[in-house]
Amino acid sequence: MAEIIQKDGTWTFDGDAVRIVPGRDKGVSLLRRHLGEVTVPLHAIAGISHEPGRKAGRLRLRLRDGADPLLQVTGGRLPEGSDPYRLTVEPDRTGVAEYFVDEVRNALLLDQVDSGPSDAYLMPGPPVPISVSAGDGTVTFDGDTVTLQWSWTAEDAKTAGGSRTFRTADLKSVEWVPARGLENGWLRFSPAGAPSGGPPKYDPYTVEIFGLKKDPLMALAAAAVTVRLPHPAAVAASAPAPASAPALAPPAPTAAPAALPAPTPAGDDHDALLRRLRELGELHTTGILTAEEFALAKAAILRRF
Repeated sequence: MAEIIQKDGTWTFDGDAVRIVPGRDKGVSLLRRHLGEVTVPLHAIAGISHEPGRKAGRLRLRLRDGADPLLQVTGGRLPEGSDPYRLTVEPDRTGVAEYFVDEVRNALLLDQVDSGPSDAYLMPGPPVPISVSAGDGTVTFDGDTVTLQWSWTAEDAKTAGGSRTFRTADLKSVEWVPARGLENGWLRFSPAGAPSGGPPKYDPYTVEIFGLKKDPLMALAAAAVTVRLPHPAAVAASAPAPASAPALAPPAPTAAPAALPAPTPAGDDHDALLRRLRELGELHTTGILTAEEFALAKAAILRRF
């Protein structure tokens, strides 16, 4: 067994899993404290490293892509201090950290763990029920039903319709975007059949994030819902193959592709050129034009602006 105890937290490895317990130091992030203890099975780990530093080092656990719903929904945008798979290591514990790394790496090698993407969630996600208040609303999730309640800061377009309640079975996706600088973030739910969301401040299925202390906790609510939705790999596997384009006679080597719109006269105004671009986009979307054909035709039209 390997163990390292720091103010930032405690990591323990028993050969089968890494157990992560956040520390009680005041510098430990709100997200990590609310997430609590995390157990990462060996087969969910892609790698581990120790990064020495002058004042303090870092232990970093790298999970396989698609293994953790929290990492899936945040997409690498979590603040450094909120990363549950990072541990601050004091300089006098460097040797312990390196021993911990060796033990995990040896286990990964002996068990021949695949470090590639996972086609299923290997982590359970944040515990439920969960309720987070931040920005212009509160998200409450009991493991099946999501409820959005609006605060006094919400726009009338949201409050007029009252709170929103929907089940995970009715959701297509969940999107979390953190606040950055002067730009607000959001947590958007997309129920099947609902109109596609507009600006977050007016969308009744979106909580706008203002950049306050509790905002990162919205990522926990997003992950708790995401883990109960179909895994992206399963969605990709079940997606129908794109319709085949109509068979075209092979063009001569120097001839333009048969499906391309006719060249735009030099005298066309911008509106006509924009119409041509839209037509090209539709042909590319439907599969009639290949990516290369689309790029060539688009470049030819753009030169006429």
